[in-house]
Amino acid sequence: MSRAFVFPGQGSQAVGMGADLAAAFTIARDVFQEVDEALKQNLSKLMREGPESDLVLTENAQPALMAVSIAVMRILEKDGGKPLASLASHVAGHSLGEYSALTAAGSLQLADAARLLKLRGQSMQKAVPVGEGAMAALLGIELEPAQEACKEAAQGEVVTVANDNGGGQVVVSGHKAAVERCIETAKPRGAKRGMLLPVSAPFHCPLMKPAADAMQEALDKVTLGTPRVPLVANVLASEITEPNAIKQRLVEQVTGLVRWRESVQYMKSQGVEALVECGSGKVLSGLVKRIDKEMTGTALNTPADIEAFLKTV
Repeated sequence: MSRAFVFPGQGSQAVGMGADLAAAFTIARDVFQEVDEALKQNLSKLMREGPESDLVLTENAQPALMAVSIAVMRILEKDGGKPLASLASHVAGHSLGEYSALTAAGSLQLADAARLLKLRGQSMQKAVPVGEGAMAALLGIELEPAQEACKEAAQGEVVTVANDNGGGQVVVSGHKAAVERCIETAKPRGAKRGMLLPVSAPFHCPLMKPAADAMQEALDKVTLGTPRVPLVANVLASEITEPNAIKQRLVEQVTGLVRWRESVQYMKSQGVEALVECGSGKVLSGLVKRIDKEMTGTALNTPADIEAFLKTV
């Protein structure tokens, strides 16, 4: 069976994340310690104990989610004796999960990924004053009608599609008033429901340009290697392996559309039958069936999940 490994984005964080992995595996503790040292912050304690109000801050949630994803991958590779290339034909990540995917594939060093994600979180938060931006999930609508709804709702402000998650779930992002108008303009176009999301900034829209500039500068100083398996990039919905091209896509991704539905469909076209989600939560493995009924999704986030998976490969 051909598999792709996928890595979750923001929203999958929870207090206690990674604690059972750290209790069961030395290699997981080593990952968390390396991230703590890279950030000069006791992030692993925050992940384990909270408070949730600090963990959900973008600058903490992003490196924390990456750390748990890489802990799972290292357990599979080191304790399970299964190198990534023997398990998967592709990697992909949802938004910040793209950094986890690149780290899993050996393109990005763990410490560099942690520092880049800390900066990404901080610069995204700073790009728009709190309260001026918003994001909303539109349910029951597809990409093109959602884009039309954005155009009608903009009225001189910014509102664009941020995530095309598949299964009739589209997320829009921009100025708060424009996003609220878009919830209304989407209804006659098929949206059954629209709801504002509890996020601190309007991600993946043109208002994030200052954050994209900050990431361009930071990525210029980091060395990326060729990933061991191809990355299916968010903004391309196709595979990429050349390091400088990957850097450019990571910059574009800050303001660009996360084309998750198309990314999954691309992996299917390349023979992928199963997506294996590594890290906290089960969002991506849950979306698989809504995108393509023939594909399967499995989430690996506990020692029992990992043990069960290793018995099948």
